Amino acid sequence: MGDWLSERRTEVAADRILDAAESLFTRQDAATVGMNEIARAAGCSRATVYRYFENREALYTAYVHRETYRVFSEMGKRIAGIADPRERLLEGVVASLRSVRESPALSSWFASTQRPIGGEMAERSEVIKALTEAFLGSLGVDDVEQRARWLVRVIISLLVFPGHDAADERATVEEFVLPVIMAAQARRTP
Repeated sequence: MGDWLSERRTEVAADRILDAAESLFTRQDAATVGMNEIARAAGCSRATVYRYFENREALYTAYVHRETYRVFSEMGKRIAGIADPRERLLEGVVASLRSVRESPALSSWFASTQRPIGGEMAERSEVIKALTEAFLGSLGVDDVEQRARWLVRVIISLLVFPGHDAADERATVEEFVLPVIMAAQARRTP
């Protein structure tokens, strides 16, 4: 009959490895975390880590995608009661920035002491692209592909080079991001 739990075991093992990696990301810049360290932290062999993730890039991608879903879920909860598309966009960007910064593991991906691998991963991530496009589409924005790519770059920029404080960043998003992202939506609105 086969092992009906095999898929669940694989998922649990991969999550355990990603949890171990996350623990390391909270203590050091993500770019410096290697597969040997992750294996030790997970309590398994390096070969076991490679059984689930073919290389460090694959592990990093899996971690980023898992956290992307969490950040977008948190953002969705924070903006759920907001009807105005401009306000939803503003609060969505601010909530996303806050969520990444409040996570010691995720904030290490944008550390200024190492190369900001979080930006590199975000640029390549199909999950981040799809979720950002879906979010902008839900606001009635046209040309979501190009605007989503630009918005991800703006968020990366703010994570690597933060504003003076939360109010400064909010004002920057309101003054410079909202007009660009919402321009197409505004042209369609009667």
